[in-house]
Amino acid sequence: MEGEVRWDGLCSRDAAARGAALEAIAQAVLRRGRRVAADPLLAPAARDGLSPVLARLLMLSKRCPFPDVREKSEVILGRVQELGIRIPRPLGHGPSRFIPEKEMIQVGSEDAMMHTLFADSFATLGRLDNVTLVMVFHPQYLESFLKTQHYLLQMDGPLPLHYRHYIGIMAAARHQCSYLVNLHVNDFLHVGGDPKWLNGLENAPQKLQNLGELNKMLAHRPWLITKEHIEQLLKTEENSWSLAELIHAVVLLTHYHSLASFTFGCGISPEIDCEGGHTFRPPSVSNYCICDITNGYHAAEEIHASPTGSIPSTESVCEVEALMEKMKQLQECRDEEEASQEEMATRFEREKRESMFVCSSEDEESAPTRDVSRHFEDTSYGYKDFSRHGMHVPTFRVQDYSWEDHGYSLVNRLYPDVGQLLDEKFHIAYNLTYNTMAMHKDVDTSMLRRAIWNYIHCMFGIRYDDYDYGEINQLLDRSFKVYIKTVVCTPEKTTKRMYDGFWRQFAHSEKVHVNLLLVEARMQAELLYALRAITRYMT
Repeated sequence: MEGEVRWDGLCSRDAAARGAALEAIAQAVLRRGRRVAADPLLAPAARDGLSPVLARLLMLSKRCPFPDVREKSEVILGRVQELGIRIPRPLGHGPSRFIPEKEMIQVGSEDAMMHTLFADSFATLGRLDNVTLVMVFHPQYLESFLKTQHYLLQMDGPLPLHYRHYIGIMAAARHQCSYLVNLHVNDFLHVGGDPKWLNGLENAPQKLQNLGELNKMLAHRPWLITKEHIEQLLKTEENSWSLAELIHAVVLLTHYHSLASFTFGCGISPEIDCEGGHTFRPPSVSNYCICDITNGYHAAEEIHASPTGSIPSTESVCEVEALMEKMKQLQECRDEEEASQEEMATRFEREKRESMFVCSSEDEESAPTRDVSRHFEDTSYGYKDFSRHGMHVPTFRVQDYSWEDHGYSLVNRLYPDVGQLLDEKFHIAYNLTYNTMAMHKDVDTSMLRRAIWNYIHCMFGIRYDDYDYGEINQLLDRSFKVYIKTVVCTPEKTTKRMYDGFWRQFAHSEKVHVNLLLVEARMQAELLYALRAITRYMT
């Protein structure tokens, strides 16, 4: 059935082209629907073919930025239902399990700038995904993110399209991120990828299998990557990688490791048309009074209400005031005295050592997911702290190898324009500010943003000589550190309780902003280790 339906026309900016595509979809769906309704014996196989198409129409009726497509998709579903065929309904409440849907931008009520972003995203991806709908709290960043991702996946580059999506699957699977795996499995098949590769990494070409080790180390212990690992990939006889291909692969791996962090850190829900995003079962009426159903009231909204955005408690208001007071004091101390180089180095080592022992007290089971472990080997290989197991990792000094002075030019040389796109994205995330903190306006938050960024790099052993790491303990409390470390190092263990537990008085948009810092700082840390090893191999 999927083969009979052409969805591409819906991505057109031209309303007439979309109208023609919708008409063709309606005819194909209703033709199949009538056959299913007329012949009950034919039903199981035919219905199996119809179900994914109905799920796609449900997604379009809720998530397409073009109103004509939303309305017509709903009409088609209504006509299928009139034939006596059960149609799907969405599960869950909106793009994020952590952020109430009513506090998010609704598709159809976005402003002109956001509509352009939504339309661009839909035109390139054929969908408006939940990541986009959460990131749009920060349109300037979203624009840069979408541009970079589009370039990596769809524009001219060293790697063929199906390799790009497969590498995305390999990277997301390291963190058991079924949300991203599902999206890229669909994209991989759409660009002509071989379905056999999806049965496990051992079914993919040897060249991709050889990337497995680098994927593992980048995701969990990037400080162990050496020029020998790079040499192995570039020198293997018939399955060798070129330098340009390897840079493309490294950027894709780091992009999807970090995006897995964002997906778990913001509690991104399954897409409506993917597994876990819809059901064909009718709603159980037992929990509702019938007038509630007609009024669109959902009992689950009660559970969903989160402390963020609720009535301020005295304790959490004090938390914001105390943080602002600390920022003020630190600024005054900075102006008065500067610690010696030895003292600065000691403070870094102390913070690095302490970050090893920050771990969550709760290891709640993450949501059950499609088995993605088959996409990679050695599931026991996870994040390991530097020194906890007697391993000592030398500190990576940014003065010796930095993104600005070394990484940027290497990427740009081997994969033109990508260095520029990444640089822009890093800068937007790092410098993004609305000069607000919870209910306060006109606040300079640069000190806080820098503490978050440098704390993440500190967890990876990366040190800035000119930064006083004593500030981190002043500005980031324990619950916030637990959240940061979990989202960056073991994102699959992130829970709603952790998300709700830090910065309780801050808006959801500010917590999403934190996640953008985590994504970009993590990506840059992984890139620094990989690019340094490539540079050492080349020299």
